[in-house]
Amino acid sequence: MTKQEQLQGILRELKQALPELRSIVVASTDGLPIVHDAADAPRVAAMAATALGLGKRISQTTDLGMLEETIVRGNQGYFVVYAAGEKGVLAVSAPADANLGLIHLEARSFAARLAQIL
Repeated sequence: MTKQEQLQGILRELKQALPELRSIVVASTDGLPIVHDAADAPRVAAMAATALGLGKRISQTTDLGMLEETIVRGNQGYFVVYAAGEKGVLAVSAPADANLGLIHLEARSFAARLAQIL
């Protein structure tokens, strides 16, 4: 199985585990979409990589330790960015009534799996 097929499989599994997610994007740390389920994947991938980089910088500067995720919360939902190793970013969006704890639990695990492939 190719890397792309493995990544697509993980994306499908994440969608099954968290059906309430509105979109999922796996991107490189330089903002290029790799696999996705999002309408505007190139733009979302670029924003996710930027959010990850900024989150890492804030975390280091303020002595928070290693970044786990960056969360943007709006009145209609969440956009959460997870590091997927040194080369990848996992970004998900969910509605405001989503269970953020469950999203973290599942997405962190999937981000670790993605890191192994990327």
